[in-house]
Amino acid sequence: MYPRVEYEMTEKDLNEMLSACKPVVAIKIGNYVPSSPQQNANRAWKVLGKKMGFESDTVRPIAGKGHGFFTAVPSETDEQRKERENKEAEQKRFKEIDRLRTEIQERESDLKELLTQ
Repeated sequence: MYPRVEYEMTEKDLNEMLSACKPVVAIKIGNYVPSSPQQNANRAWKVLGKKMGFESDTVRPIAGKGHGFFTAVPSETDEQRKERENKEAEQKRFKEIDRLRTEIQERESDLKELLTQ
């Protein structure tokens, strides 16, 4: 996981975010239910995250600073993602090698015991 970074949104971004959080006035026709303020806010954070380069589901406010300040985990670039995936695959490979070596040792021990009986 990447370390958290402090961000500051523009006044325009802040106004858009606050507008997205307002309830939606709708006339109910049939089973249609409009998006909730939470759903709208989540979409707005996702758009801002793409714009500013952070993961929208990691946003946290900064106590003592204004509404436009927050921390979040930066988004991975394609190169960073490939590097992370390669590292994870290598770790998985080594883990499997260790598992197989342990299993082989156990089997050889069992075989040795059977042969000496």
